[in-house]
Amino acid sequence: MKTIKIDDPKHLIQEINQLPQHFIFRGQADKDWRLESSLERTLADNWTQENVEKHEKRSISNFKSKFHLYDSENTIPDSGFAWLSIMQHYGVPTRLLDFTESPYVALYFAIESYTGQKPRKPFALFALDYREIMKRSVDHIRSKDKEFDETQTSVFEKSDQIFDSVVNRFSYDVLWVAEPKVMNARLDRQSGTFLISGNRAVRIEAVLNSNLYSDIVAYKFEIDGSLYENIYALLRKMNINSKSIYGNLEGLARSIKMEMQVYSA
Repeated sequence: MKTIKIDDPKHLIQEINQLPQHFIFRGQADKDWRLESSLERTLADNWTQENVEKHEKRSISNFKSKFHLYDSENTIPDSGFAWLSIMQHYGVPTRLLDFTESPYVALYFAIESYTGQKPRKPFALFALDYREIMKRSVDHIRSKDKEFDETQTSVFEKSDQIFDSVVNRFSYDVLWVAEPKVMNARLDRQSGTFLISGNRAVRIEAVLNSNLYSDIVAYKFEIDGSLYENIYALLRKMNINSKSIYGNLEGLARSIKMEMQVYSA
């Protein structure tokens, strides 16, 4: 992964705008944070295949059993991947790592996660070539399973189902980029998608750094903390804020908090 240091907003916009359309993005409030899922952070040093399977099975079972009591959207997830995505949406630790097709939405999430510390640390924007990731993943599975006749194109419309029936079932050492067939409104507003390791025993960064993906195009933009206000102002002009991203009272409250956070002394 190539690291590019950013200390000028114009430089950042230039770098972002020259990227092709087949990239996904993730913003993080601290450049030193790893690319890791919420379940990876929760289990930390206790990350083993056995522990992951145990906690994932238990949390899915508990969530499913009580889902009907709290569901207000009348949308029942139709795949294991979809269950993980809605659990992620409501804050249950999962193996999923949130990404978005919009670099500017990703930037907003990076600055939203700041807690007001000063001087502000450099934050990060990750950009991954998801088309090449999926090509490598599909080709790898085809090389291991002669009956697997899916292509990168055919996978596109059913990536969550294929994750369930093939990738997750056989614990392939691949990365998988997918979104549930039926998305909730917030995920759609955020142009959201997910990155996940196909093997429960292997963390996302370990798979990304494996030989299979060693030469894919991937960037980490390290953005100087002094640009926090500039980036916020830029995104505000684009109408990218908590209100537009969340689309509910939570979003309104977050937007008020953000404005207070940015302009407080």
